[in-house]
Amino acid sequence: MAQNPGISLPSGFGGLVNYKEEYASKFMLKPTHVIVFIILIVAFRIGLGLFLS
Repeated sequence: MAQNPGISLPSGFGGLVNYKEEYASKFMLKPTHVIVFIILIVAFRIGLGLFLS
């Protein structure tokens, strides 16, 4: 690594960026809601395949 301890590099943002404050969504979905919604869509698709074929 660096041999000279007197050289220091800029530390960047230093943890000052908080991405939660930059974007607020109108729809706050939990991961479990997304999984249940996907399972319902798959079940609906399978049901359509069974009843309409």
